[in-house]
Amino acid sequence: MKEELYLIPKKHRLIENFHILFWLIKDLCWCLVYKPLGIAMIFPTLSVAIYITWQNRSNISELFHNLAVIFWISANSIWMISEFFGFDEKKIYGEFIGKNFALIPFGLGISCLLYYYLIIAPKERKTVK
Repeated sequence: MKEELYLIPKKHRLIENFHILFWLIKDLCWCLVYKPLGIAMIFPTLSVAIYITWQNRSNISELFHNLAVIFWISANSIWMISEFFGFDEKKIYGEFIGKNFALIPFGLGISCLLYYYLIIAPKERKTVK
């Protein structure tokens, strides 16, 4: 049985590599508490993630994994902003604190992957057999 290859065009790989660079710069700024650049890096990091998702939308596995990445970056950015502006540990409602806003996109990302692995992937495996 021959294994199916998954090839990435060079142009797509270059964009993915820049995405990693943007993400690392954003998180480095978070770590160093360099607010202006950290906040500014949200836009290119998230924009490239959306672009990569759009490029790979025809592959259902890539689509769902890249959607999860978009939600992960969004959650990560919310958490970073909450720390930058000092409401990360502040109670907002009951025991709900500022950084808990990140739970929404984290939950959406996990939901995407659960849906893919529990609903879509088993159907895909059945059609391959």
